[in-house]
Amino acid sequence: MQISLKPGLAFWALLVVLFAAGSGSAQTVSGPRHTFTQSAHLMGSHFTFTVVAENDSAGQRALRAGLGEVRRIDRLMSFWDSTSEVVRINRAAGLRPVAVSAETFDLITRTLNLSRLSDGAFDITFASADKLYKFDRQAHPTLPDSAAIRASVRRIGWQKIKMDAAAHTVFLPEKGMRINLAGILQGYGLRRAKQVLDKMGIQGGLMNGSGDIYCWGRQADGSLWRVAIGNPDHPNSVAAFVDVTDMAVVTAGNYEQYFTVGGQVYGHIINPHTGYPSIGLRSVTILCPDVELADGLDEVVFVKGPTAGLAFINKLKGVDCTLITDDNRTLASRGMTLNFYHGTNPAAHP
Repeated sequence: MQISLKPGLAFWALLVVLFAAGSGSAQTVSGPRHTFTQSAHLMGSHFTFTVVAENDSAGQRALRAGLGEVRRIDRLMSFWDSTSEVVRINRAAGLRPVAVSAETFDLITRTLNLSRLSDGAFDITFASADKLYKFDRQAHPTLPDSAAIRASVRRIGWQKIKMDAAAHTVFLPEKGMRINLAGILQGYGLRRAKQVLDKMGIQGGLMNGSGDIYCWGRQADGSLWRVAIGNPDHPNSVAAFVDVTDMAVVTAGNYEQYFTVGGQVYGHIINPHTGYPSIGLRSVTILCPDVELADGLDEVVFVKGPTAGLAFINKLKGVDCTLITDDNRTLASRGMTLNFYHGTNPAAHP
């Protein structure tokens, strides 16, 4: 059985392969266990949940509950839903603070902590930038005017956000400022869905939110979950894999939303300091026990670039990273261990 991280796309970390054999040492499982899978379109992306349960009734209940939790979070914090708390915050920019739920307040607070940790490489106020780019996979004659790009970032700045913990309010002090939690919301949704499934007694599963993967426990036969890593130059090929459990494997890349100028690929991840699309990397894969954190870190590495990005990851405990550069070098953090198939060049550890 295998599940694509992003249907229709062949890229780094393309496949999640659930092997009955060869995926790590198996453990004895008490009683018969079965695998159940369901997909849904949520947060503008394709989600696929797989759970291990004793019977169809328990499995289907768990799948509905887990996907339902992601749907609830999407309504609460979506950038596009007119009734969401994020939209209410954005509409009140420059006017007044907005009272929000403890859940939204806490997630925004954690994003600001990540912004501080990453020196602003992660910044939810990126949405304040003027929309100058069209990521249509086409060749464009030039980049937008440099003065327009500089002006587009004038309202960006995570430090500007005013948080009142006592009143649970969020205030964007300048008109035109906007926040967008898209860089971390899928990971947060998976983390909360896992909490729901834990309460239902689901002891093993794999959740895939359009490339954000979190797996825990064991497969139905007791073996580990295998995440296979593909080669972006050879669609549907598998170059390496990791056998994991209780781990997030999150990938970001410039393979879906991009344009080119003079042969240079410009992906959709914008550097909030400069207003220009981040370059230097084709894809980034983060391994981390916390799927929410992993979801934010892939963007941090993209913005920082290969050298500074790997140096940043190497300072973090319990986090590893592997990436492919624009010139097709495969690099990895110091603690990263991949199992390479025959004939594949192993990753370098700068």
